Amino acid sequence: MNLILDTDIKYLPGIGPKRAAMLEKEIGVRTFRDMLYYFPFRWIDKSKVYPISSIAGDQMLDGEDTPSSSYIQIRGVIVKKELVGFSGSRPVRGKGRLVATMQDPTGSIDLVFFSGLKWISEKLNQNEEFIAFGKPTVFNGHVNLVHPEIYRPSEAVAYGTGSMAGIYSVTEKMKNSGMGIKAITKIQSLLLERVCGHIPETLPDSIIVGKGLCSLEEALRNIHFPASPRELEAAQKRLKFEELFYLQLSLLKQRNVRLSKSGGIIMSKVGDNFNKCYRSLPYPLTNAQKRVIKEMREDMRSGKQMNRLLQGDVGSGKTLVAVLLSLIAIDNGYQACIMAPTEVLANQHLASISKFLKATDARVALLTGSTKAKERKQILKELEEGSINIIVGTHALIEDRVRFHSLGLAIIDEQHRFGVDQRSRLWSKNDDGLAPHVMVMTATPIPRTLAMTLYGDLDVSIIDELPPGRTPVVTTHAWESQRRQVFDFMRAQIAQGHQVFVVYPLIKESEKMDYENLEAGYMRIVEEFKTPEYITAVVHGKMKPEDKDIDMQLFASGKAHILVATSVIEVGVDVPNASVMVIESAERFGLSQLHQLRGRVGRGAAKSYCILMSGYKLSKESRKRLELMCKTTDGFVLAEEDMKMRGPGDLEGTSQSGLAIDLHISSLYRDGRFLEEARQTALEILDKDPLLQSPESKLLAGQLQLLRRQGKDVKDYSAIS
Repeated sequence: MNLILDTDIKYLPGIGPKRAAMLEKEIGVRTFRDMLYYFPFRWIDKSKVYPISSIAGDQMLDGEDTPSSSYIQIRGVIVKKELVGFSGSRPVRGKGRLVATMQDPTGSIDLVFFSGLKWISEKLNQNEEFIAFGKPTVFNGHVNLVHPEIYRPSEAVAYGTGSMAGIYSVTEKMKNSGMGIKAITKIQSLLLERVCGHIPETLPDSIIVGKGLCSLEEALRNIHFPASPRELEAAQKRLKFEELFYLQLSLLKQRNVRLSKSGGIIMSKVGDNFNKCYRSLPYPLTNAQKRVIKEMREDMRSGKQMNRLLQGDVGSGKTLVAVLLSLIAIDNGYQACIMAPTEVLANQHLASISKFLKATDARVALLTGSTKAKERKQILKELEEGSINIIVGTHALIEDRVRFHSLGLAIIDEQHRFGVDQRSRLWSKNDDGLAPHVMVMTATPIPRTLAMTLYGDLDVSIIDELPPGRTPVVTTHAWESQRRQVFDFMRAQIAQGHQVFVVYPLIKESEKMDYENLEAGYMRIVEEFKTPEYITAVVHGKMKPEDKDIDMQLFASGKAHILVATSVIEVGVDVPNASVMVIESAERFGLSQLHQLRGRVGRGAAKSYCILMSGYKLSKESRKRLELMCKTTDGFVLAEEDMKMRGPGDLEGTSQSGLAIDLHISSLYRDGRFLEEARQTALEILDKDPLLQSPESKLLAGQLQLLRRQGKDVKDYSAIS
């Protein structure tokens, strides 16, 4: 423990208990360490004071003394101040302002303020020197600075002058309580003075020297107050690498712990059930399917527990792979379970699996929240006796009363929908204590750099090839003015015996957004496609589960021609007869989500279409997304583009929260180069010392323990080790 860095922030001069409570509540800062790691999200160059004459019109003059950005810092004497737009002592509505003229040896400029006039007027003493920082604008042919930061030269350090000034994220409550960006900047300045010389190094010298990194103390000082862009870059490099290195070290060490503890069930043979199913397939496996089955077979007979992610685009044949692996487990005397996030998806899995099992002797059953009591009792009995070979279900599978005779393989579909605790409860179903092999599947294409982190403790298999016969979906972009043609096209497809999805981004009308919403859209569809000739079903996330299932089954059975839905149907709905996907306000969706929605059609033999509807007001990014959708059907290409376009933040529900270690500055999306370098470094260290038990690893093990303790949502793999 570092006593200074672990000091409560209330003991820093100027904070006190009240401000400390606000900092903890608003931004999670409790200690000196927390505040040091509360980094700016961008920086403005305040390293130089420019002569007033360097501003001309609304453009900066060319030359050495010209500011490098649209913001400028100047220093001069207030030679004049005047309240303009006042009637007596009262400002004329919308016109009252304070105009102060600042002068230096090269010229003069007006500083204009529209609010806080009394306080600013009292501060800006005439004939006194001030520093002003702001963005030059032109009004009536004159250059001015509107609402610049203003402070005396004696306050310059606290305001970041002389460096690249950091801009911190602050809440409204903080601003209103005098804890805005200026206050945070001052706190960081005081804090760095206090802890200087007391910041212990967190990386071994071999890594610092080998990777050309600056010291931690230097990095922390320069991330808050860099004297130049070069110093800022060096600080970012050090801090980003360290975060991603410890994240990878944590994930890879967990994997080593799991492999060292968990003896896997040895499944050495491929038997009759596998061979019967394989020989009865209506089409050959793709090379990608063969490759991933081979990878998993090696795991299952290795004597170590398999923990593998199967990543495959929509329609790539993951379910068939799951069936064949389940049959390997059955042929070796074990059972398999397949857990899905929704009843709709569980039912679809049952239907698909049942077809594949027709040629085998394997028995499959379904267990969900809707399973009737009498049927449930019988299923639980047969499952424990071992007469059910494969059980397909939802969260119902992890209930305590569900017991297996011998669970050998646990398959989890769309695994990001389940928490670690939920998954780990499956592993403890065997009385003999042996952990089953684990395969988690996702149809959401994830860029490789992101998968390395989100699934760093898993081995990854990718099906990157579609089965023969899958015709690419024709994707087009249609404007609102083309709606009549879209409706005519829908009618033509329905007349040919096909069905249509219509998906909306919103359920209720939003006052702020001028987008299509499901309620209005449903009424328009019903008006256009009248009963009894057309039947329209509706599904959205706020419906009762039983109502949702009724409408979903109405569409899945072919009795409804059109399904109006929100993106609740994004994952898992399989209606081979649906040939058209209309996505309203398509600009509201990310690329990965659009691709998932498009994957709901093109599952049958008929040629299928995806129509992206939008209004005319499209941002540059939205237009690019729609163009990319029309250009390619490769989910992995789209996922990479999505990552580049969206940048830091949430990639279709896959955010940076929930990791073993909090990320303060690095981005899983932007910092792929650092991530790969950090992972390689972690692998090299763990190759020599898999569990970080040697004296040389003492620093790394201690820092890892500290970081994991600080993490808000630490993954616990003890239940599956």
